[in-house]
Amino acid sequence: HPGSRKAGIEKLGEGEYKVHVLAPPEKGEANREVVEALADYFGLPASRIRIVRGEKSRIKLVALEPGG
Repeated sequence: HPGSRKAGIEKLGEGEYKVHVLAPPEKGEANREVVEALADYFGLPASRIRIVRGEKSRIKLVALEPGG
């Protein structure tokens, strides 16, 4: 949820998470913060996380690419 008062990640179910970010949904700022939050959460570099669908939506499909 962009523009939240508190940042964080909440696990909703298997492979489903709610990500709260502080950034507003402007100029991709919230999307960048979502990627960075997921990178920290899963211990991956941000370059291995990609928004597949929903760049302009609150609901997103995100791909995590495992490292080699």
